[in-house]
Amino acid sequence: MVIPDAKASSQRIVVSAAEARERLDRLLVTHFPEHSRAEIQRWIDAGSVLVDGAVATSRTKVKEGSRIEATPLPPATTDAKPEAIPLSILFEDEHLLVVDKPAGLVVHPGSGNLDGTLVQGLLARYPELATVGDPHRPGIVHRLDKGTSGLLLVARSPAAYTALVAQLKAHEVERRYLALAWGELDSLSGLIDAPIGRSIREPTRMTVSAQGKPARTRYDVVATYRDPVVVSLLECRLETGRTHQIRVHLTSIGHAVVGDPTYGRRSEVLGLDRPFLHAAELSFVHPGTGEQVVFHSALPADLQQALAQVS
Repeated sequence: MVIPDAKASSQRIVVSAAEARERLDRLLVTHFPEHSRAEIQRWIDAGSVLVDGAVATSRTKVKEGSRIEATPLPPATTDAKPEAIPLSILFEDEHLLVVDKPAGLVVHPGSGNLDGTLVQGLLARYPELATVGDPHRPGIVHRLDKGTSGLLLVARSPAAYTALVAQLKAHEVERRYLALAWGELDSLSGLIDAPIGRSIREPTRMTVSAQGKPARTRYDVVATYRDPVVVSLLECRLETGRTHQIRVHLTSIGHAVVGDPTYGRRSEVLGLDRPFLHAAELSFVHPGTGEQVVFHSALPADLQQALAQVS
């Protein structure tokens, strides 16, 4: 039950028996659905959430009858500077954007990539993104590697961001990739179910590890080519979204992505200077209309040229 506080912008919540089993941040998300869990965690860290009169922390336990007072903070604003960058926007409305990202474009600022990113290009065209989602990657619902091309989903409002992130966590967003892998696979379809974590020896790489997070990739062989090299065109569907997931998973079964210098080898034969990996299809429930929507991206020219060299 929520009791509005007439003297302030805070809200008071009396914890029910069912809610007493929830983590504090999750409980607050149910009462503030227009705000993301990361944003609510920021309120907790800033001391804007009280439980039974005491400042809450991430470890605070609540019980039936506990009284929570939450005072929402103004949305965090990104430090990323807008920058005019050519972008291919396949769809836009007041809720979201679907971007067709080219290979070579980094999604958001980070170590070694402080400018010239997709986020900065988006901020130049859609300044309202500055307060949507994580301030380090405003509006970004999921990511693509620098060398991966294709479809990327961006939220334009806090409510849309929360709804789309929830769909991702519930595995309700369908993401289909096309990948060219070395060799001929033993099975025409399969599921790679192997946890992925960061490599201890090489922190910039990910690896299959028992200490990693659960990761599942389904694949179907579209075609196998044998001249001038043996490669297989695969359709991959993500059930989780770990960093470098498809690249790591295919390497783990002995069929690295063609052109991947990190987990496989460069393909001088096919002339690729990046991994043959393309986000070709994206499907999700539109947070504004409630309708299932599907978007497609054609294979870009460099990957088409590589594919034309095999038969």
